[in-house]
Amino acid sequence: KAAPKKPKEDRPPAGDKPVPPRVMPAAQRALAEKGLDASEVEPTGPGGRLLKEDVQRHGKTREDKPSPAPAAAREGDDDRAVELVPMTPIRKRIAEHLLEARHTTAMLTTFNEVDMSAVMSLRKRHQDAFKEKHGVKLGFMSFFVKAAIHALKTFPVVNAMVREDSIAYHHYYDIGVAISTDRGLIVPVLRDADRMSFAQVESTIEDFAARARDKKIRLDEIQGGTFTITNGGVFGSLLSTPILNAPQSGVLGMHTIQQRPVAVDGQVVIRPMMYLALTYDHRLIDGREAVLFLRTIKDVIEDPARLLVEV
Repeated sequence: KAAPKKPKEDRPPAGDKPVPPRVMPAAQRALAEKGLDASEVEPTGPGGRLLKEDVQRHGKTREDKPSPAPAAAREGDDDRAVELVPMTPIRKRIAEHLLEARHTTAMLTTFNEVDMSAVMSLRKRHQDAFKEKHGVKLGFMSFFVKAAIHALKTFPVVNAMVREDSIAYHHYYDIGVAISTDRGLIVPVLRDADRMSFAQVESTIEDFAARARDKKIRLDEIQGGTFTITNGGVFGSLLSTPILNAPQSGVLGMHTIQQRPVAVDGQVVIRPMMYLALTYDHRLIDGREAVLFLRTIKDVIEDPARLLVEV
């Protein structure tokens, strides 16, 4: 007696042309969740059916395997590895914001350098007493915040913004301080920074940095601002051209401190020097104001006593 024929759906495919597996509904949902195609998963069900367990097993196997190192780029090589990772929402917003600044402002950057000897000597003399009294270190950022405010008061146009056909002058000083996080750069704002002491500036920035690492910065704390300071020097940057934090009209870039030979009173001496960069909106700020603004910051940092006598 002849053996009964297998159902048609269980017969092996005829010829060499592969037949797509029959995907079970639960497996289809699992494929969609993991972003897989049915052709990527080996079916083990009766008649070549693709089961939910096959998809789960495939996903687990892929997770267990180490990610391959990118292959060296070679012309004509079709096996080069490319990994596509979706942008995080904050990285996407940063990208959009930077492009907006590029497209809506006329950015120009001017440079100068500053001798950090006076500030470093002042910090060294008062660091221990400052930390004991206020519970926070006396950093460079508070000096630059104060110097920037002094310069903004001298050149109010740098603290202003373009609004359609008008210029909005701000009679307050909300200074944004750029902080790097694993999610991207954020710029929390020191509100009414001109009313803050050195200790308040340092403790507020320290609090911002701690909460940024823990992803606890509030949305209202990174909105607004009339001027921004960014310090690429903490990563060793010697010189850069910072991008405006639109709609602001100016951003100050600090950089790493290097011992360099400079001429002082006709003598070559070694001093701790830092390059400064001011990027500004040329629609609103002329080159003269930008250069003098940056020179004012240099003068204050090199003679911080000017902050006390307001000259």
